[in-house]
Amino acid sequence: MPRFKDELLDLYEKAAAAVHETQTLDQLEQVRVAILGRKSRLTQLMRDMSRLPAAERPEAGKIVNEVKRKLTEALDQRREQLLVQTRSQQIAGQMVDVTLPGRTAPLGRRHPLMQTFHEIEAIFVSMGFAVALGPEIENDFNNFAALNFPDEHPARDMQDTFYLSGGWLLRTHTSPVQIRTMLATQPPLAIIAPGRVFRADADVTHSPQFHQVEGLLVDRRITLGDLKGVLEAFCHRMFGAQYRVRFRPSFFPFTEPSAEVDIGCVICGGGGCRVCKGTGWLEILGAGMVHPAVFENVGYDSEKWTGFAFGMGVERIAMLKYGIGDIRLFFENDLRFLGQF
Repeated sequence: MPRFKDELLDLYEKAAAAVHETQTLDQLEQVRVAILGRKSRLTQLMRDMSRLPAAERPEAGKIVNEVKRKLTEALDQRREQLLVQTRSQQIAGQMVDVTLPGRTAPLGRRHPLMQTFHEIEAIFVSMGFAVALGPEIENDFNNFAALNFPDEHPARDMQDTFYLSGGWLLRTHTSPVQIRTMLATQPPLAIIAPGRVFRADADVTHSPQFHQVEGLLVDRRITLGDLKGVLEAFCHRMFGAQYRVRFRPSFFPFTEPSAEVDIGCVICGGGGCRVCKGTGWLEILGAGMVHPAVFENVGYDSEKWTGFAFGMGVERIAMLKYGIGDIRLFFENDLRFLGQF
């Protein structure tokens, strides 16, 4: 029995010292296995108690259990100490020096298309136009028939229009918003219809998805002179009063008479360059007096009411205003390009 006690005491002192010397949780786990594991010396001594005389076994059992309890407590205490040290080291490594200068976060900017969109809207709203919106998926009546497009018109071809099932299609312009507004509202009215439109076309100056702003004004005794005055005021506010504006005869199914509106080339100032093909003029929008057939399709009395309509591509306005040569730049999300605006 004395030799058994001495061996236990020696084991306890060495084990306690080993626990105290550990510096990491991994080392502590290795020491725990060495002290209390199935192959440890303590486990072996517990098995050797069966060789002691029966009278000595109870006292030997108490001593072994006490040693085991103290070693377990020592392991738990050291684990808590190491956990505290580990947390302290992590916190120290994550500390922020509040005296350092702050890091400036990059500020986002409004996309050049949206800048142009909002500028166009602001100009027409200041003239008394309201903003009207409509769905991007339309039916044939609102997109074509009500706007006086004949059945054989090339704009209805699959090469130009994205057709869906059930007679629906992706709108090719925002003019259907004008039809919806006239069907729901009695004149007088003055609206612009901004939004996305879709056509099967793609190159450096065309995109299958682009944006338009169309306008409509209906009232008594509206004339072509009113249309010219509104659009000249818009062009001068959008591009500058130094640019001339001209109206050229054209044709659209939903207006009569119709006109294309040009401004003096913003690149060469009207002197002639590659962009304007030497003419000194750039086409920016189409317009005209609302066709009586359109009024009949929405239930307006064309003898009582007259009006004008116009439409422009937002991408084209932005390309001319900012000197952008490729429409695809608007959709590539290149921060070097977007950061210029």
